[in-house]
Amino acid sequence: MVRSLLVIPLLMAALGGIWLARGALQRWRDLRAAATYELAGERWPMLVRAAGAMICGVCVTALTLLTALGAFGGLTPRGQESDRAEPVVDAAGAGPGGGPAVRQQPVPPVVAEPAAASAAPSAAVIHFDGVGQPGGGELLQSAVPGPDGQPRTVRVWLPPQYAKEPNARFPVVVMQAATPRKTADAEVPDVFEGLTAALQTGRARPFILVAPEAPNGTAHPCDLVAAAPAAVADDETLRAAIAASFRILAPGPASWGTLGVEGGAPCAAAAGLSRPDLYGATAAVSGRYDAAALTQAGAEAPAGSAAKLLLAAAKADTAGLDAARKLQAALQAGAGPAAKAEVKISDNVQDYTPDRERMRLVRQAAQYLADALAKAS
Repeated sequence: MVRSLLVIPLLMAALGGIWLARGALQRWRDLRAAATYELAGERWPMLVRAAGAMICGVCVTALTLLTALGAFGGLTPRGQESDRAEPVVDAAGAGPGGGPAVRQQPVPPVVAEPAAASAAPSAAVIHFDGVGQPGGGELLQSAVPGPDGQPRTVRVWLPPQYAKEPNARFPVVVMQAATPRKTADAEVPDVFEGLTAALQTGRARPFILVAPEAPNGTAHPCDLVAAAPAAVADDETLRAAIAASFRILAPGPASWGTLGVEGGAPCAAAAGLSRPDLYGATAAVSGRYDAAALTQAGAEAPAGSAAKLLLAAAKADTAGLDAARKLQAALQAGAGPAAKAEVKISDNVQDYTPDRERMRLVRQAAQYLADALAKAS
């Protein structure tokens, strides 16, 4: 009977060891991938899982030997179990010395008050309507006044953790659009798939994605952003509205990043290079860049700050990688803050279809942004 009871913990230890070993292997692969494109990876999750798998392996070995030899069954002679005294419970609840037992009242848990909103007191909360649930999160939309007072569409994607952690505040990533009067998620609707993949695999800490409508008045908003940093879609009015309406960390380089995919990549690069005092990290995916214009924008950035930029392209995208390397070289030879920019290039993504490559590139970008913002904070 005892021998059969050991089978349950044996199976549990074996399954736990397999699960932990697979987790450690996945973390090890993530570390190798991060090293390939010069991203920092955390070793502790891999080491903890590996140690847990080893402990489970020792438990499986011990339980297997005990089950095979019947050690537990031979330690205690039969019939002695009934001679053991059963513990007596005093129904009257008497304490030591015959006095009444004193029950300790449980101490209520201390609940931390949520941090004060980072928005200015005058910032009004704007109502956002739900428009979908891509990637397991929630996509919201509203009209936010622009610098000229005219309303513009702004979409906000809340990660699944936003609803699960009601007292937590999250960093923000602004996704730049390349088409006037459009939000970036309309140009790249599968961006949420890449973000969710990064969160589910533990490759990125959760953040809120804000997709403002690209400025109107020009057919090429990215050129406008490079020429005039004040033209970025993420302005003071938008930042105040987002801070007043959602639980975010205070806007600034420690908690604010920017992302651009394909046509929006030059916009993100221009915003990150010209405003390193606002964006702590920038990720540009599969873009084509005007190296001279972006280098000039970086040279005119506020003094005392250095942009952090990831330029990612698929391995087969030779034109995109060539544009990324030219921009990197131009910035290194630039003047002022442009020469101080930390530029990393990812060229290791390869998959069966362009859509899958784009999803993996977005996943890399999410990891880079989350990692850089976590270090900055």
